[in-house]
Amino acid sequence: MKHPLISSSVLLLSLPLFAATDEQANTKPADETQLETLVVKGRALSHYKEDETRIGTRTDTEIDKTPQSIQVLSNTLIEDQAARQITDLYRSISGVSQDNVNTVTFRGFHQNEVLYDGMRGNPYHDFFTVPQLTNIDEIQAIKGASGALYGAGEPGGIINYVTKKPTYEPETFIKVTAGNKDYLSTQFSSSGPIDAEANHRYRLSLYKDKGDSYRNNVDQNNENVDLGYEWDINDESTLTVQYSNIYQKFHGARLRGIPTDDEGNFLADDSWNANEPGDYQQLDGETFQAKLASDINDTVSADIGLRYFKGTELQKYHELRGLNSTEDAIERQYRDQVRKNEGISLSSNVIFDFDKHTLLLGADYTNSTHSRLFYTANASELSLANPVYDADISTYSMTLKQNNKRESDEFGLLIQDQWSATNRLDVVAGARFNHFDQDYTDNRTPSNSTKYSDDGYSTRLGATYHWSDSVKPYVSLSSGYQPHDAEDQQESKGGPFDPEESFQREAGVRTYWLDNRLNINLALYHITRENVLQDDPDDSDKQIAIGKVRSQGAEVDVMADITDRWVANISYAYNDTIVDKDNEDRFAAGDSDRFSNSPLHQLGVWTRYDLPSLSSSVSVGADYVSQQYNRDQQKVKPYTVYDASWQTKWDDWTFQATIKNLTDEVYATAGFNKNIGSYVGERRRIYLSAQYDF
Repeated sequence: MKHPLISSSVLLLSLPLFAATDEQANTKPADETQLETLVVKGRALSHYKEDETRIGTRTDTEIDKTPQSIQVLSNTLIEDQAARQITDLYRSISGVSQDNVNTVTFRGFHQNEVLYDGMRGNPYHDFFTVPQLTNIDEIQAIKGASGALYGAGEPGGIINYVTKKPTYEPETFIKVTAGNKDYLSTQFSSSGPIDAEANHRYRLSLYKDKGDSYRNNVDQNNENVDLGYEWDINDESTLTVQYSNIYQKFHGARLRGIPTDDEGNFLADDSWNANEPGDYQQLDGETFQAKLASDINDTVSADIGLRYFKGTELQKYHELRGLNSTEDAIERQYRDQVRKNEGISLSSNVIFDFDKHTLLLGADYTNSTHSRLFYTANASELSLANPVYDADISTYSMTLKQNNKRESDEFGLLIQDQWSATNRLDVVAGARFNHFDQDYTDNRTPSNSTKYSDDGYSTRLGATYHWSDSVKPYVSLSSGYQPHDAEDQQESKGGPFDPEESFQREAGVRTYWLDNRLNINLALYHITRENVLQDDPDDSDKQIAIGKVRSQGAEVDVMADITDRWVANISYAYNDTIVDKDNEDRFAAGDSDRFSNSPLHQLGVWTRYDLPSLSSSVSVGADYVSQQYNRDQQKVKPYTVYDASWQTKWDDWTFQATIKNLTDEVYATAGFNKNIGSYVGERRRIYLSAQYDF
C-alpha cells in the first residue's frame, strides 16, 4: 500500500520589532512630504521571513497569493548561521538534502540547476565546485515542477540566488574570520551612492579565504571579486550592472567519499582520502550581468536581463575503483580533466497590471557550451588502514577517455495570468513553450557526433483563497519536462527518446495565529516523472525510456516567537520517493525501490535568543537526516548534527563565534556507490569573526 499524500510547508511566529529591515537599505528614500507606513512585525518575521518574492510568479507577488510552496532564506538567517556556502543552509529548506558535493536532492529528485536573479548561468556548473555566499543577499526556493516559469528542469524544485546590489545608503565594512584547521578569511565590502541624489550607486566586495581540513591532503582557497553599478535613469527606469570573478582551488580534491559496508559503516578512518597531496581541483570563473527595469506607465512595466557566465575547471585526482581482491586496500585510477562551461542568458518580462488581472508575457534564451577533455591512467593501490601517499604521477601511462563538446540552445515563451477573481480568491494560470537544440561533438570518436532538437510544453494552474486573516489555503497543478542529451538520442543507443515528463499536484494552507505570532503553511504534494532512460534488457548497448519515479510527502517550516526574546526556525520534511517502474535503475536503492539519497525524514532547527542588555544573541541549530541508500543499495546511516553561534555588537563592531558540528559527530551526508562510498560530513569547526562597519 502506498503512503497517503501529506505535505506541509511553513510554521511561522512573530513579535514586535521596530528595526529597519535589510531590504530598506536598497530602497530609495521616500519624499519627506510623504507619510511613511509603519508595519509592525514580530521578531521571527522580521529576522527570517519575507512577505513578497518574484521566484513563484516572475512578478512581485505576496507569498500568500502564490499557489505553490516557497521558502526564502533571508540575509539575517544566512549571517546568523555563519553560512559560507549553500551546504550550510540545507537544514533551513525543507525537502532539500545533500546529494553530491554541491548537488541536492529536492523533494526526492537529484537537482544541480540553479538560477541567479531569476536567470540561468551558473559558473559553478560542475558537481564538485561549491558556490560561495559572499555576494548573495538571500536564497529563494520554489518547490516542485517549475517548468511553466523557468523551462526544462528536474521536478523537485529550483533554488534562486539573489545577489547583493548597490545600496542607496552607505554601507562599508571589513570582516576577518579565523578558525581551527588554520582557517582564515578576510572581506572588504563597500556600497552606497556616488552622487548627492543617489541616482548613481556602486558596490565593491573583495573576499579571500584559506584553510586546511581534518581529511588527509586537503586544503582550500577561495577568492571572489564582486563589482556592481546601479543607475536610476529616471523615476521609472533603473539599470543594474554586475561583475564577479571567482577563483577556487582545493588540494586533495575532487573530494570523494570513503567506502562502507552494506550497513553504512566506514571501512577506514574518516580522515582517509584517496587523493595524493599534489591532487587538486581548480575553478576560474566569471560572470557579467545587466538588467534594465522600467515602469512604462501606470499599467505596464518591463524588464530585460542579460547574464554571461564562464568557468574553467581543472581536475587532477585519484578516483576510487573498489576494494582489491584481499579487501585491504582500494584500487585507484588517476584522472586528469579539463571541464569548460560558457554561455549567455537573456530574459525579459512585460507585465500588464489591469484592475483584476496581472498579465505576464515572458521570453528567455540560453546558449551554453560544455566541453570535457578527460585522460585516465591505472594508479597504485592505497591501504585503508595505513595509507602511504607516495604515488609517482610522472610514471602513469595516460589514455584519452573523452574529448567532447556539447552546445545547447534553449528558448522559451510564456504567458501567465494572475486573476483576482474575488476579494478572497486569486487564480494563477500559465503556459510555456520550450524549444531545445543541442549539438554534440565527439572529437575522440567523430562517428558519435550528433544533433538533437525538441519542443515541449509546460503548464500551471493554481489558486489561493483568503478564508480569513488566519487561514489561507491553496491548490496547484504544474508540469515540467527535461529533454535527454543529444548523445543519448542516437539510434545506436536506442533513440530517439521522448523527453522526461513530470507532473505535480499540491495542496496546502498558510495559517496565522496568536496575533500574527504563529504562521503555519501546510502543503500536500504528489510528483511523477516518466520516460527515465534505462538499460535495454535485450541489448546492453542500448537504452529504453521506461523509467518512472514517484514522489509524495509532507513539509513543515516553522518560524516561532517562543518569547519576546526567543525565536525559532524549524523545517521538517517527510518524503517518500520510489522507483515505480524500472529495469534495475542505477538510482534506485534497497528492497523498497527507494530513490538514492532521498531520506524519508528530515528535521532542521535554528533557534535564537536575544540578550538586549548585552547587545547580543545566542543561537543553536540541529540537523537530522534519516537513513538513506546509495546507488548500490548500501545504507547511509542517519545522523544529527548540532551547531551553535554567539553574536554581539559594540559600537561599530560585530563579533561572532560559531561552532559547527558541536559534538564532533562522524557521519556521512550522502552516498554514491560501493566503489566511491559515502561522502563524509565536516568534523567540528570553530570560527571567530570580527566586523567593523564604517
